[in-house]
Amino acid sequence: MKRREEEEKQRKTTGQSPEEEEKERKTSTQSEEEEEAASEQKGASAVDDDEVKNKKERKCVPGIIYLGHIPPRLRPKHLRNLLSAYGEIGRIFLQPEDRQVRRKKKKSGSRRCDYTEGWVEFRDKRVAKRVALSLHNTPMGTKKRQRFFSDLWNIKYLHRFHWTHLSERLAYEQTVLQQRLRAEVSQAKKETSFYLSNVEKSAHLEHLRKKRQRDGEQVEEKTWDFTQRQTEEEIQKKKKKKKDSITQKRLNKARLMQQESQSNVSLLAKIFNSNQSE
Repeated sequence: MKRREEEEKQRKTTGQSPEEEEKERKTSTQSEEEEEAASEQKGASAVDDDEVKNKKERKCVPGIIYLGHIPPRLRPKHLRNLLSAYGEIGRIFLQPEDRQVRRKKKKSGSRRCDYTEGWVEFRDKRVAKRVALSLHNTPMGTKKRQRFFSDLWNIKYLHRFHWTHLSERLAYEQTVLQQRLRAEVSQAKKETSFYLSNVEKSAHLEHLRKKRQRDGEQVEEKTWDFTQRQTEEEIQKKKKKKKDSITQKRLNKARLMQQESQSNVSLLAKIFNSNQSE
């Protein structure tokens, strides 16, 4: 009742008919519905954008490829320039040559440091797989005048391999190298200490020998009894002697058996002859 009274008052004040009021109500409800639909569409589009972004973030998993051959004078910057044309590259690591090889090169006069193998990380693992499949066993350069045209790519995609695995492997190799160096140093120290102690002992014994000579005592000179290692010829001669002795024994055995058989034959012949005479 109150609502009706208020509506009638508004009609009187505005002077509008009930049909016009209904039209206004319909237009107001339509505008409200349109605003709600637009807000819902905006919310759905924002959710879709968020989902697409999340999917992209999830899909962009980094992939690592392994390079089995690194040509001489190839540096990480050259490798980045060659592979960046196929996709976005992250980290690059190239394994330098062994220390012994570098020492030999330094002795020969070349101070160049080359690399033996390498690992390259792509931002997307699908790109890494594509690169490994398409570039394997193909020339590095596209033109004949390029520096690395004569070398071939030796690429392999590493499944389920992460950069942390590489860092762990390098740390393990470093610890193994340090342990080996420590063992070598300790062995060298032991050998030097043993040599120095023997030198001191020999000097002390020489001093005692000279002192005894001065006092007129008899000094017995020590003689080292040792057996020299046999040569290859002596070893072969011993083997031949063994073989000859074995063959001689076998021959003697065969002769004895033959003699026994002959004696048995003569006995049998005598027995048979005696039986026939009887």
